[in-house]
Amino acid sequence: MVAATAGAVEDASRLMERVRTRDAAAFETLYDGYHRLVYGLALRVLADPAGAEDVTQAVFLKIWDNPELFRGGNFGAWIARVARNRAFDAVRARNVRAEGDFPAALPLDDSLEETAIANLDGVRVRDALAHLPPEQREPIELGFFGGITHEEIARRFGLPLGTVKTRIRTGLRRLRNALEGAITV
Repeated sequence: MVAATAGAVEDASRLMERVRTRDAAAFETLYDGYHRLVYGLALRVLADPAGAEDVTQAVFLKIWDNPELFRGGNFGAWIARVARNRAFDAVRARNVRAEGDFPAALPLDDSLEETAIANLDGVRVRDALAHLPPEQREPIELGFFGGITHEEIARRFGLPLGTVKTRIRTGLRRLRNALEGAITV
């Protein structure tokens, strides 16, 4: 995933140790390193930039107020789970207030693959992703879960933009085939 390198995981764990001692500089470093991931996940779930900003603020406020909630491990995966859960909480709260209404910001041109990925059971998705070749899995993880654009992925891997798009589309088709029947659209 985005910050899955061993150095990044260790650095984030050390930063969280410092946040527990109320080190504002460490908190700012964590924010700078992970706010795009949190915002990207929230935006994907909510399809609402203002709501995604609210979720991002709530996630980082939760980290500052309760740093002991992170008990070690992969910080990127942990904060992604916290962001996803918070975004789903926002969706549930929206549904309680406006039962049956569709959000005004719902994208109309969502592709079938994106809709399918957004509505699949997370465990099955992770398992199916693990079976993709790295050249397909890594751009999908960066784009869908890391909030990184196709252009940024192309620069990161030193590949043409068309190659990145082809790998993502091929990987998404493989995922769709592997997850047939798990879609809850």
